[in-house]
Amino acid sequence: MKYCAFLRGVNVKGTNMKMLDVCEAFQNVGMQKVTSVLASGNILFQSDKNAVELKKILEQKMSETFNYEAFLFILKENEISEIVNNLPFQKDENFHNYVFISLPGTEKKLMEEFAKSGNPEFENGKIINQTFYWKTPKGNTLESQFGKILGRKNMKDKFTSRNINTFEKIVNKINPEK
Repeated sequence: MKYCAFLRGVNVKGTNMKMLDVCEAFQNVGMQKVTSVLASGNILFQSDKNAVELKKILEQKMSETFNYEAFLFILKENEISEIVNNLPFQKDENFHNYVFISLPGTEKKLMEEFAKSGNPEFENGKIINQTFYWKTPKGNTLESQFGKILGRKNMKDKFTSRNINTFEKIVNKINPEK
């Protein structure tokens, strides 16, 4: 089965690692056809194990190898494609569209936080199939009220986020023939 692991907090705030080393760590615990997409901790691989087993194995290996508390989220190939296909916002060169990969139920907490942020008219948040999507003007991500919750320590093991463009690159790398 083809998967992508989305590592939380990689190559930001002092947690730096080379994707080549990350891929090697995945291979060392039996993952096959391992490759990375960008330097933000998106690792494609194949395994016969299920996502729950993989999360445990890979978080432990990453924590041991890189001496940090690793958090990662694993999606199957079809789940990644669904996320891209379900994007609820029009693409616009003046906006970023973010996808939040999270533990079950966290998408509701993210929506609550988004609602509390005052919902500026130029931002939008939606949940589609347990995935939270956020649209914000370029240059506003970290300055927005909602953007400020992204780094909260009490949320760090609950989600990670990526720009929809990253998801599209992952889909293209998983299935280059499509």
